[in-house]
Amino acid sequence: MNFSWWFSKKIALGKNSKNNLSSIIIRISQISVALGLIVSLVTISTGVGARKAIKEKLADFNGHIIIKNYNSNTSLNSDSLSIHQKFYPKFPQVPEIVHVQAIANKSGVIRTKENFSGVIFKGVGTDYDSIRFQKFMIKGSFPKVNKDSIVDEVLLSKKIADEMKLDVDSSFVMYFIQQEDMKPIYRRFKISGLFKTDIKNFDDQIMLGDIKHVQHLNRWDSSTVGNFELFVNDVEKIDPITDKVQRNIPYNLFAESATATFAQINDWISIFDKNIVIIVFIMLFVVVINMVMVLLILILERTHSIGILKAFGATNWRIRKLFINYALFIMLPGLIAGNVIGLGILFIQKYFGIVKLPAENYYLSIAPVYFDINSIILLNVGALLVSAIVLLLPSYMISKITPAKAINFR
Repeated sequence: MNFSWWFSKKIALGKNSKNNLSSIIIRISQISVALGLIVSLVTISTGVGARKAIKEKLADFNGHIIIKNYNSNTSLNSDSLSIHQKFYPKFPQVPEIVHVQAIANKSGVIRTKENFSGVIFKGVGTDYDSIRFQKFMIKGSFPKVNKDSIVDEVLLSKKIADEMKLDVDSSFVMYFIQQEDMKPIYRRFKISGLFKTDIKNFDDQIMLGDIKHVQHLNRWDSSTVGNFELFVNDVEKIDPITDKVQRNIPYNLFAESATATFAQINDWISIFDKNIVIIVFIMLFVVVINMVMVLLILILERTHSIGILKAFGATNWRIRKLFINYALFIMLPGLIAGNVIGLGILFIQKYFGIVKLPAENYYLSIAPVYFDINSIILLNVGALLVSAIVLLLPSYMISKITPAKAINFR
């Protein structure tokens, strides 16, 4: 057995260690280690959780990758695009793509007796992944789109419905402007369900319905669509997969990732990473400073013991290792308590959603939690390693202690 580890364990658990003057300092240090780990765990899990949740919302609602005409206009209406593509309905050249669906957009205005609102009619077909959309549904059901007939059911955001005083089963008139003659065309729709994403870009203006409405309004045939929405198997790898998609589509088409489409929101999300690094660094700094103070106190308190060990032939390095192990051994209860409490708090938040967020600021109504086992292990191991390395410096004062003076030290 390693002597330094065995001896440090002996004095750490010995009865005399419970009654000396340094016990209060040791307890304070253990509490600071626990608090530092709790804050770090919560910061990492909620920060990464928020980043992933917002990215998934943006991508799941609007597609992880959008394929459109290379010279697509900047208006809210889709350009025409043939549905007969090598990547539709499957994309074998890029195995990371798990689903492809065709959509088409058409801007219009909803009118009721009390109010009016400009919206984008997002036309979807039978290939639309309505199961992925279920997370946004808060009332009613998804429109029953089919191949044979045109469906007048639509899905409206709760925000627009509230502003227009509409609800599930309500009907309303929407009119569209034809670019050729600028004449309005009226359509009556019935609300089959309401959705909520907490993302202003979507909740303020998107309405989902049968793509055949857009095709009729634009005088397209059934083989003409606006864009293609692609979904990938890993939302964190959207950008490299987008590059791969671009290399496997015709030259006249353009692949755009959700992170590029919503660049402003994506830049805001990147702040989470910076905050995580800053907070974890501060917490680690506090833990290290506390452990340095504890080690200095332990060395001063046990100067007499150091003198005796040196008199028996113990080298400076062996004694330094002994006290570093002693300090780390004292640190372990704080790490264990921090993990238990921190992970307990995160589990409660994950399954009960106690902490709420203002959706207009964070795009989320509940603080999300994501458990990354690698990050948790790395945080614990990193705290121990960094503390052990930093403790080498204050332990150097042991080499300055002479046996004769230390044995007579009281």
